[in-house]
Amino acid sequence: MAAGTGRVLPLLAVAAALAAALLYTAPFSKSLGGEGCSLLPHGHFWIASQRVVALGRVGPAAVEVKEGLINAIAVGDYRSFVLRRPLVDYGDAVIMPGLIDVHAHLDEPGREEWEGFSTGTRAAAAGGITTLVDMPLNSFPSTVSEETLKLKVDAARDKLYVDVGFWGGLVPENALNPSKLESLLNAGVLGLKSFMCPSGINDFPMTNSSHIEEGLVTLAKYKRPLLIHAERIPDVSSDEELDGELDPRSYATYLKSRTPAWEESAVRDLKRAMKDTEVGGRSEGAHLHIVHLSDSKTTLDLLKDAKHSGAKVTIETCPHYLAFSAEEVADGDTRFKCSPPIRDAANKEDLWEALLDGHIDMLSSDHSPSTPDLKLMEEGNFMKAWGGISSLQFVLPVTWSHGKKYGITLNQLASWWSEKPAELAGQKNKGSILPGYHADIVVWKPEAQFHLDDTHAVYHKHRNISAYLGKELSGKVLSTFVRGNLVFAEGRHAGAACGATILAK
Repeated sequence: MAAGTGRVLPLLAVAAALAAALLYTAPFSKSLGGEGCSLLPHGHFWIASQRVVALGRVGPAAVEVKEGLINAIAVGDYRSFVLRRPLVDYGDAVIMPGLIDVHAHLDEPGREEWEGFSTGTRAAAAGGITTLVDMPLNSFPSTVSEETLKLKVDAARDKLYVDVGFWGGLVPENALNPSKLESLLNAGVLGLKSFMCPSGINDFPMTNSSHIEEGLVTLAKYKRPLLIHAERIPDVSSDEELDGELDPRSYATYLKSRTPAWEESAVRDLKRAMKDTEVGGRSEGAHLHIVHLSDSKTTLDLLKDAKHSGAKVTIETCPHYLAFSAEEVADGDTRFKCSPPIRDAANKEDLWEALLDGHIDMLSSDHSPSTPDLKLMEEGNFMKAWGGISSLQFVLPVTWSHGKKYGITLNQLASWWSEKPAELAGQKNKGSILPGYHADIVVWKPEAQFHLDDTHAVYHKHRNISAYLGKELSGKVLSTFVRGNLVFAEGRHAGAACGATILAK
């Protein structure tokens, strides 16, 4: 038996009466239902494996699920305990907290043809993601007010296979108006998102550092984060000027158009805002979160210095920056276009080092799909194609496949993809396998290899725009539980979409 920090685990008494009861192992494949919220026809059951990621360890354990929550954990030789309820024994598959993706664009309402709640959350469930936080832009209208948040929530009704929360937008229209921001925050967004460069979406204009500083003062009262797309067009650039002779099909051309100086310029401009979050600052308690960091050099060093000085700053990066390098991107292959760009191999190695050393706090997908025509794949024009990596279903195997050579552990995966994202999104009952937490769980086989070919089931709306197609990966998701419901197993989804919308209180 074991106890979690600050919690007393329910004891599993090995009394004579219990010992007389019969152990029941549910015949898994025959138990699959499909009509309701769960493929498993039990509301009170156990799941077990030789590799359960819980309580800071990886080892044999059984997890009791009751009424959507984790009720107890039996650690060690769980077979010596007699369990009154059905047991699904996953052998040596990994049982770990479901992934929490804090950066996904589901694009509904308004741009369902790009992606939608139904397709996006199906993809998430198939990838072991149990909670998504939807970005406020790419849908139409953007989520920048109480009214537009309601449109989001209404659009999501009866379409969610996983739980979904929402970020609101910090834009010039509301940044200097505390009452407008408070209205949006009171309506339930988990925090705000801001762009320091043009977003590409007309109703989501960029903010400057003054907008951000004022917005943080309001956010400090709510203890919710401000997520920053930290790219800013430098005031003075010493980089090579683009001219009409450069080939728009060349990935090198795109790289020259959006250099690391963009990220560096944004973070330097945030210096005062970060300082304000320190103890005694005007926005003390506010939290700045840098999304999708790409530059592992000067920009990262500036952020490390800010953290060291006491600023409340966290950083995420994405699997595509850890899996790919600029040298691998073929001319015209616009599936790889994103902002900030995928940089060179040396930068990729430095990102891995920063992640392993704890300077980068967490990972997210930045799933940013579009319709195939906007990717201009036939034309191959990097300068005009829509930027965004379509990745939602694949982030767990991609992280594991590329991380193995760096010796990443299952506990690190759980930290980057579950624990730290739960903290950012303010979800105190998600992100870990602990009694009283939501039974949000992924079961997967790290050793299982698969090829993302045309026969592989992909639940993104537009599978052909994903940069991961054609790749060999390790780490097959077997089952995904959301609040105790088995929403995905053996390549099937539950018959009903019973995920919840998450609104801050």
